[in-house]
Amino acid sequence: MDILKISMFGISAVLLALILKSCRPEYSQYISIAVCILIFMFIGTKLNALIHYAQKMQDMVHLDHSYMEMILKMIGVTYVAEFASNICKDSGYQTIAGQIELFAKISILVLGMPVLLAFMEIIGELL
Repeated sequence: MDILKISMFGISAVLLALILKSCRPEYSQYISIAVCILIFMFIGTKLNALIHYAQKMQDMVHLDHSYMEMILKMIGVTYVAEFASNICKDSGYQTIAGQIELFAKISILVLGMPVLLAFMEIIGELL
């Protein structure tokens, strides 16, 4: 199970960072950031399976390709923003983390606008 490997890797890194924090605090921060990046890269390998299943769902429901693409972009923005925000918070830069989160929220809103407009057009046609 991959989650066990990633969990043990994360816990080992935290323990190593705690040990180094007493004598070399800057190394503790570097370990934290490096582990986050490595885990994020491992997540990238799982994205292929996610994209494959999303394409299967799209074929089953016969959705417009642009809607499924939009949903995947929204999910991607969410995860990347959370990842970057957590690294900034861990480094002590909460203000930058907040700005990343705000930008992500606005990006998701912009990505969703075409769907909202299409929905409004359908409602307008019904009335």
